[in-house]
Order: sequence, then structure tokens, then C-alpha cells
Amino acid sequence: MDAIRLGPLVFSVPTLLALAAILAATGLAGLYRRRRGIDAGGAVWTVIAAGFIAARAVFVLRHHDLFLAKPWTMFDIRDGGFDRPVGLMVACVVAAEIIRRQAPLRRPLLASLMLGGAVWLGGALAAQALAPSAAPLPDLTVRRLDGSEIPLRSLAGKPMVVNLWATWCPPCRREMPALEAAQRAHPDIAFVFVNQGESAAAVAGFLADQGLRMENVVLDPAARLAARTSSPGYPATLFYDAGAVLRARHTGELSEATLREKLASLRKP
Repeated sequence: MDAIRLGPLVFSVPTLLALAAILAATGLAGLYRRRRGIDAGGAVWTVIAAGFIAARAVFVLRHHDLFLAKPWTMFDIRDGGFDRPVGLMVACVVAAEIIRRQAPLRRPLLASLMLGGAVWLGGALAAQALAPSAAPLPDLTVRRLDGSEIPLRSLAGKPMVVNLWATWCPPCRREMPALEAAQRAHPDIAFVFVNQGESAAAVAGFLADQGLRMENVVLDPAARLAARTSSPGYPATLFYDAGAVLRARHTGELSEATLREKLASLRKP
């Protein structure tokens, strides 16, 4: 499970966990301030900001060639591009330095950060436990733009990226050029673009208007694939290994950098 639908909105689980952890940590710091007169709120936010900035900076540096071409995208964190181990390490170092310099903050700061970490870790373990393990590619039929029908599994046989999308979906439209470029650059991976619930005319018109030339654009008129894969919103991108077993998924817009990392992990044994 990587995303949750709350009414008309879809939120990624990592984002919700991060917000819950921050609320828990800052809430406990506020409780210490009210009851014991020790204000560790500023220190908590300093640790959070340091970890957040470090995690994003390392991710950006790792894919500097992509971000140099579009510098403004390094600030667009909707792709979920963070190096979490580095962020955690930097946060711990900053927290230790604050405690060294300001001994009275030791207990409230440690307690607040430990509570936030427990909320984040507990939520992550729960999400992992609820996620279906090694889910196979659903056995269903999709329709080509010319009207012919084919089994979705007939496109498998090698690592496979299945993108669920719609023409009316802004993030779907924004990520299409990156997916098109990846399809051309990685012939060893099958990319399949499964439109959800629209007509062949609407899809063909969209591709022509955008100047997109992609292979394996198919239709799923009843949006059965979204239901079968428990995808709460679009775009949703599913990463299958050569045995058609789900290895990773991403709900929301993919940046070129995030897509690169997903493809690299897909190739790992």
C-alpha cells in the first residue's frame, strides 16, 4: 500500500507517515513546554529541517545531470525523491549537537524525536504488512487503439512498467514525456500505458496533440486494472519483474530521477 484515498484526494503513504511523525514530535515538544516550561519546539524543527534538506540534496546530487537540465525541478518534492538513510543520519547528528550545546533540551528533544520516529516506523511496518506480497500481474484483456483485444500478460516476459493514466489527469500528462523517453532508452523493459475508462478517439487525439509516440498504449474501458491492483488514483505506475510479479509501485507523478531509481531497482535480482 503506497497511497490512501481520503474523499476526492489521494495521499502517498510516505507523505502521511512523515506528517504524522512531525505532528507527534512537535505535539510532545509543545506538551513539555506547557507543563515543564522547557521549549524544545525550535530544536525539533531544526532537526526535521536538517534531515529533510539533506535527504533531498543527496537525491538531487545523485541525479545532478537530470536536475541541471531543469534546475527548478529540484524543489518539486512531489516525486518523493529523498535519500532517507542520509536524512536520518544527518538528523541524528544535528540532534546530538543540539543536546551537547543545550543540555536542558536533552529529555524533551529525545522524547519528541523518539515518539516521531516510533510513529513513522510503526506506520511504515503496518503499511508493509497490509501490502499484498508478490502480487502477480492481473490476468485481464486490454484493447489496442485499433480495437483489437490482447491479454495484458502477453506483453510480459521481461521486466515491465505498467502505467495507469487518463487524459484528464494533469500529473499523468506531465509525466508522459519522461515515460516516453524511458521507453526509448530501455528496450529491455516493457512499458505499457493502460488508459483507464476513455475511448480510443480521446486517447489517440491526446497523443497526437502532445506529439507523443509511444508503444503499447492500450485501453481498459471499465478501469478493471485499477480495481484489481488497488490503485486509489492516477497516475499509478506498477513495476513488475520478468516473472510478472509486482516489485514496486508509485502513485502520483514520476520525475525522471525517481523513474531512473525505480528502473534500477527493477533490474536487481
